[in-house]
Amino acid sequence: MASRTTSSGGAGRAQPSVRVDKWLWAVRVFKTRTAATSACTSGRVRVNDDPAKPATKLVVGDLVEARRGERTIVYRVVGLIEKRVGAALVPELVEDLSPEVPRRLDASEVPPGGARSRGDGRPTKKERRQIDRLRGRG
Repeated sequence: MASRTTSSGGAGRAQPSVRVDKWLWAVRVFKTRTAATSACTSGRVRVNDDPAKPATKLVVGDLVEARRGERTIVYRVVGLIEKRVGAALVPELVEDLSPEVPRRLDASEVPPGGARSRGDGRPTKKERRQIDRLRGRG
């Protein structure tokens, strides 16, 4: 694996880089920098398929994967940033490669058999068991 340091020594020019925890906070993946640091420390952040420590340096083109709950966010670094910017500017800094999130049903989209007619009152114990079986809970 090639070294990507920003030291001024050496024959070639060093590539600019930024800490992964700062970048995740700046592009609004995490609400606070502390949350971004905790995610890195607990192993929920990967850079180019390698576990990332908070001080891992990012360069343009890196692939960053962060798990938040059940959702996995995958970004390709397009621009480096250390300070948090408005949400409208974030798409200029990242390429979103995240898998599509399954859509949740709204209350207006209740499946057939899950809705009761107005005025019928609460379901009886027998009806509740039938409803639970329909929903796969019983």
